[in-house]
Amino acid sequence: MANVVVLGAQWGDEGKGKIVDLIAENFDVCARAAGGHNAGHTVKVGDKNYVLSLVPSGILRGKRAVIGNGLVIDPKALLKEIETLESLGADVQSHLSVSHRAHVIFPYHRMMERASEAKEGKVKIGTTSRGIGPAYEDKIARRGFRLVEMLHWDTFPDQFRALAAEKNCIAEALEIHEPWDIDEILEEYLGYAERLRPFVCDTIQLLNDEIRSGKNILFEGAQGTMLDIDHGTYPFLTSSNATAGGVCTGCGVSPRRIDGVIGITKAYATRVGGGPMATELHGDAGDELRKAGHEFGTVTGRPRRCGWFDIPLMQYAHTVNHFSSVVLTKLDVLDYLESIPVCTGYKYKGEKLDAMPALSDVYENVEPVYEERPGWHTSTVGVTEFSELPQKAQDYVKYLEEQIGVEIGCVSTGPERDETIIREGSEFARLT
Repeated sequence: MANVVVLGAQWGDEGKGKIVDLIAENFDVCARAAGGHNAGHTVKVGDKNYVLSLVPSGILRGKRAVIGNGLVIDPKALLKEIETLESLGADVQSHLSVSHRAHVIFPYHRMMERASEAKEGKVKIGTTSRGIGPAYEDKIARRGFRLVEMLHWDTFPDQFRALAAEKNCIAEALEIHEPWDIDEILEEYLGYAERLRPFVCDTIQLLNDEIRSGKNILFEGAQGTMLDIDHGTYPFLTSSNATAGGVCTGCGVSPRRIDGVIGITKAYATRVGGGPMATELHGDAGDELRKAGHEFGTVTGRPRRCGWFDIPLMQYAHTVNHFSSVVLTKLDVLDYLESIPVCTGYKYKGEKLDAMPALSDVYENVEPVYEERPGWHTSTVGVTEFSELPQKAQDYVKYLEEQIGVEIGCVSTGPERDETIIREGSEFARLT
């Protein structure tokens, strides 16, 4: 029996939803540890596309789905997602559990974030303006509200009015002109609380009870390693821990309970929003790769920035997470290329860098060192056996795993569940 973490190794959007959906049938519980409804997973099943932003995608396999204490939750967004999943036939009522310790996003969080991003002279992070960052700010400042507080009607209204009045004072001082009615919002959120009440419980107890009883837990990551608040390209990142360590704090599970970490990476690189990206392609080449990969945000629809595979980035991600195995997604997107550049190192002011730069200004100005790998220029879509890939595609995969320093145990060759290669004898096969 194994408890396994699946997380993004780049800047998110690596295809985690498909991989979780692929392996979820071998687990009893799927849990999510961090983030908010800015992270979207798309799972394609036949002619249906399921878009999930908060609910772990394992629920589509009929598994218990747990939203952990490390998330910040917009109740309206969660309820809408529940309704959508139920309309598509998913049994949410009997399978979803939400942590009573998860923090709540309120309208003033969205208001503050929109104003912050629009402020003249501010470095633009490229957030989704859904209030996630400000909600985490309130959490760390010890002035946030969790679901457990919102469910206690005898004390919550007075607590909310006091904090909301304080937020109004701050908004006026910052010249934020977005009027809102405190009592109206309070009534709205008390309604949300009552609708969510059947799902809310102590998920820390739930998960640890399941582990003690011998159940398998699949921990489903959100965003990606390079967006982690501690280890990513600061300040252009998310407000939570998107690396393996975040699973322990965001779900209340000991590191000793984790049996493996699977990292997901595309066969190239993408990023949404602001911030440095060493291998980013501009002009026609970037547009061509974006079109080939259908690289537009699941939740926002924003075009993703595209670039070549970045080995130093992946080596760094492996260092931070210590991957047991890596999944390479969207190999088929590269089918059209005669030659494939791969970044093998960085130079800064003419000197080779031996570590990932901590300063975003430095990383913004690194010179990527490329090695050209031969393309295979033939379709790999739907291939399910590694030996059936063109030899040059096999060589590309083997080259990447040698450079990263960890096996590539699984290769995705399309969006469908069955368009996947699982390499026999790999750690990926053993853990899943």
